[in-house]
Amino acid sequence: MIQLTRLNGQNFVVNAEKIRMVESTPDTVVCCETGERLMVKETLHEVVQRAIEYGRLLRRPLTE
Repeated sequence: MIQLTRLNGQNFVVNAEKIRMVESTPDTVVCCETGERLMVKETLHEVVQRAIEYGRLLRRPLTE
């Protein structure tokens, strides 16, 4: 899960594995597999970086 911020300042979490697409129009819009579109304060780059970090966290070796 990654934490994001709605345009009204409310924080929420989304399952990064369910994100289908992220676009900047100029607001950042996160499009989920369900078709839901979420406008967030974070930049496209920030959302992508958080999703990458989440993926790395899930796939790291258990012996660390």
